[in-house]
Amino acid sequence: MNFDLIYMFKLIPAILHYLPITLLISGASIIVATLLGLLLALMLRGVKPLRAIAKLYISFFRGTPVLVQLLIIYFGLPQLFPVLNSVGPVYAVIAGLSFNTAAYLAEIFRAGIDSVDRGQIEAALASGLSLPIACWRILLPQICRNAIPATGNMYIGLIKNSSLAFTLGVTELLSAGKLEATASLKFFEAYTAVALVYWGLTFLLSLLQRQLETHLGKPYQQ
Repeated sequence: MNFDLIYMFKLIPAILHYLPITLLISGASIIVATLLGLLLALMLRGVKPLRAIAKLYISFFRGTPVLVQLLIIYFGLPQLFPVLNSVGPVYAVIAGLSFNTAAYLAEIFRAGIDSVDRGQIEAALASGLSLPIACWRILLPQICRNAIPATGNMYIGLIKNSSLAFTLGVTELLSAGKLEATASLKFFEAYTAVALVYWGLTFLLSLLQRQLETHLGKPYQQ
């Protein structure tokens, strides 16, 4: 068996040099996907035309591969709208991952909203609280508590999907590993080093997710 363990661990610092671009793609996509997912969740609870638009959006982005969506956004849309030729691959990846993840988050947020008994808001309003305060202190904590496990899993999946950026020519973690593998012909070591870096990222996010679940699970203290 020809396996160079020392070479694999020496690759990790070189690969980590490209960690910022992966974090940029993942962080920006998480923010955009969360906001868009919340909007879609509200549309699902709105009037019929808005529900129809939201359902069509969700059906398309949940029913097609992420890679295909990235290729449509980066290569396909500029054919129809030439102004998009100036959009760089990083922005295309952020858009594609955001649009895809938002389709899943919309259903998670909708389920979180529906899981809260409306009677609690009515009781809060009857006790003299304003609607914004009632939503902030009663509705939102319960929605977050119910949605965080599934939302955290989606964020972890988004970080892993950021590796698809290399297909559009973005030099990030996987692309760096691919370059090292091609140069050294030590494919197993290079790709395992990349896997370890992604494993570390998702492990840290899982720890944060558990901390949030523990914190939100505690009784509210005024």
